[in-house]
Amino acid sequence: MAKVTKRFKEAAAKVEKQTVYSVKDALQLAKDTATTKFDSTVEIAFNLNIDPRKADQQIRSAVVLPSGTGKTQKVLVLTNTKVKEAQDAGADFVGGEDLIAKIQKENWFDFDVIIATPEMMAKLGAIGKVLGPKGLMPNPKTGTVTMDVAKAIDDVKKGKIEFRADKEGNVHAILGKASFSVEALEENFKTIVSEIKKAKPQTVKGEYVLNVTISTTMGPGIKVNIN
Repeated sequence: MAKVTKRFKEAAAKVEKQTVYSVKDALQLAKDTATTKFDSTVEIAFNLNIDPRKADQQIRSAVVLPSGTGKTQKVLVLTNTKVKEAQDAGADFVGGEDLIAKIQKENWFDFDVIIATPEMMAKLGAIGKVLGPKGLMPNPKTGTVTMDVAKAIDDVKKGKIEFRADKEGNVHAILGKASFSVEALEENFKTIVSEIKKAKPQTVKGEYVLNVTISTTMGPGIKVNIN
């Protein structure tokens, strides 16, 4: 059983477990309960009324956070057709079969996001089982399989995040950093909530978003009212 630290107890004491806070109050409380010595990440978790086992209720998407993520993302572009465009757009790594082989043989993962042009997808199948569990497999739904690599790179550098529902119907995403202002976090919050609502499957009946919680790294969960 994990040991509960004094710091966590003090932070948790500030949160009323049964209270569902307004967005602004929840975000301020998240900042107040971020007690790590480093700049904590603020995260959001949705519990959705979906059955991800059904093909029409699987949720996967991406969105550019207006206030960014507070993290610099390293981008790998796999392409044979858009090499110069990717380099000019600021990709950290650009290549084709050579970099796929490097991932496969050297277990190389010095990047955060992979963007691929369509002709590379068949070749990526060789390492799909490695990329999938890490959430790195490019996907047209999230804009990471595209011929417009310049826009895809720009989106990632500006603060694009991907999210998907797990097998329990939960979606986790980054909101930003504890050092962000409440206003900046609120901008990101509203953007993510809007995208989640847009992704509602037509076959879902009744209430869609069951509850929403935000938290910081090693901090307590804070329930939020999104209505």
